[in-house]
Amino acid sequence: MSSVSGTTDDVPWDDIGFVISSRYRVSVLDRLADGPATPTQIASDSESAVSHVSRALQELRDRSLVELLVPEQRRKGRVYGITDDAESLWRIIEAQQMA
Repeated sequence: MSSVSGTTDDVPWDDIGFVISSRYRVSVLDRLADGPATPTQIASDSESAVSHVSRALQELRDRSLVELLVPEQRRKGRVYGITDDAESLWRIIEAQQMA
Protein backbone atom coordinates (compact mmCIF):
# COMPACT_ATOMS: atom_id res chain seq x y z
CA MET A 1 0.00 0.00 0.00
CA SER A 2 1.29 3.45 -0.93
CA SER A 3 2.03 5.95 1.81
CA VAL A 4 0.98 8.74 -0.55
CA SER A 5 -2.60 9.90 -0.12
CA GLY A 6 -5.06 9.15 -2.89
CA THR A 7 -5.30 12.79 -3.91
CA THR A 8 -1.65 13.01 -4.96
CA ASP A 9 -1.62 9.69 -6.83
CA ASP A 10 -3.49 11.26 -9.71
CA VAL A 11 -1.37 14.42 -9.89
CA PRO A 12 0.82 14.54 -13.02
CA TRP A 13 3.98 15.62 -11.17
CA ASP A 14 6.22 14.94 -14.17
CA ASP A 15 4.26 17.42 -16.31
CA ILE A 16 4.08 19.93 -13.45
CA GLY A 17 7.85 19.73 -12.98
CA PHE A 18 8.33 20.15 -16.72
CA VAL A 19 6.17 23.29 -16.83
CA ILE A 20 7.54 25.01 -13.72
CA SER A 21 11.17 24.39 -14.68
CA SER A 22 10.88 27.12 -17.34
CA ARG A 23 9.58 30.62 -16.74
CA TYR A 24 8.63 30.77 -20.42
CA ARG A 25 6.46 27.65 -20.21
CA VAL A 26 4.86 29.07 -17.07
CA SER A 27 4.13 32.41 -18.73
CA VAL A 28 2.72 30.72 -21.85
CA LEU A 29 0.31 28.55 -19.85
CA ASP A 30 -0.60 31.48 -17.62
CA ARG A 31 -1.53 33.56 -20.68
CA LEU A 32 -3.35 30.74 -22.48
CA ALA A 33 -5.38 29.97 -19.34
CA ASP A 34 -7.07 33.33 -20.05
CA GLY A 35 -7.89 32.36 -23.65
CA PRO A 36 -6.36 31.58 -27.05
CA ALA A 37 -3.55 33.81 -28.33
CA THR A 38 -0.85 34.17 -30.96
CA PRO A 39 2.85 33.86 -30.07
CA THR A 40 3.20 37.63 -30.54
CA GLN A 41 0.35 38.33 -28.11
CA ILE A 42 1.81 35.92 -25.54
CA ALA A 43 5.27 37.49 -25.90
CA SER A 44 3.85 40.98 -25.49
CA ASP A 45 1.71 40.05 -22.47
CA SER A 46 4.60 38.25 -20.75
CA GLU A 47 7.32 40.71 -21.84
CA SER A 48 9.29 37.85 -23.40
CA ALA A 49 11.00 37.44 -26.76
CA VAL A 50 8.84 35.78 -29.41
CA SER A 51 11.61 33.20 -29.97
CA HIS A 52 11.39 32.07 -26.32
CA VAL A 53 7.60 31.92 -26.50
CA SER A 54 7.71 29.94 -29.75
CA ARG A 55 10.11 27.40 -28.24
CA ALA A 56 7.95 27.09 -25.11
CA LEU A 57 4.84 26.61 -27.25
CA GLN A 58 6.51 23.80 -29.20
CA GLU A 59 7.69 22.10 -26.00
CA LEU A 60 4.21 22.34 -24.49
CA ARG A 61 2.67 21.15 -27.74
CA ASP A 62 4.98 18.11 -27.77
CA ARG A 63 3.45 17.17 -24.39
CA SER A 64 -0.12 17.83 -25.60
CA LEU A 65 -0.54 20.72 -23.17
CA VAL A 66 -1.05 23.32 -25.90
CA GLU A 67 -2.80 22.94 -29.24
CA LEU A 68 -2.70 24.84 -32.50
CA LEU A 69 -6.22 26.09 -33.23
CA VAL A 70 -5.66 26.97 -36.92
CA PRO A 71 -4.53 24.76 -39.82
CA GLU A 72 -0.96 23.51 -39.49
CA GLN A 73 0.10 25.04 -42.82
CA ARG A 74 -0.76 28.58 -41.68
CA ARG A 75 2.44 30.52 -40.98
CA LYS A 76 0.98 33.89 -39.91
CA GLY A 77 -1.74 34.32 -37.33
CA ARG A 78 -1.14 30.98 -35.61
CA VAL A 79 -3.51 30.86 -32.66
CA TYR A 80 -2.80 28.51 -29.75
CA GLY A 81 -5.02 27.29 -26.96
CA ILE A 82 -4.57 25.35 -23.75
CA THR A 83 -5.73 21.73 -23.65
CA ASP A 84 -8.09 20.33 -21.00
CA ASP A 85 -5.15 18.45 -19.44
CA ALA A 86 -3.10 21.62 -19.23
CA GLU A 87 -6.03 23.52 -17.74
CA SER A 88 -6.21 20.98 -14.91
CA LEU A 89 -2.44 21.09 -14.54
CA TRP A 90 -2.46 24.90 -14.38
CA ARG A 91 -5.11 24.85 -11.62
CA ILE A 92 -2.83 22.59 -9.55
CA ILE A 93 0.21 24.80 -10.21
CA GLU A 94 -1.71 27.89 -9.12
CA ALA A 95 -3.32 26.20 -6.11
CA GLN A 96 0.07 24.99 -4.91
CA GLN A 97 1.59 28.44 -5.65
CA MET A 98 4.26 26.89 -7.85
CA ALA A 99 4.20 29.64 -10.47
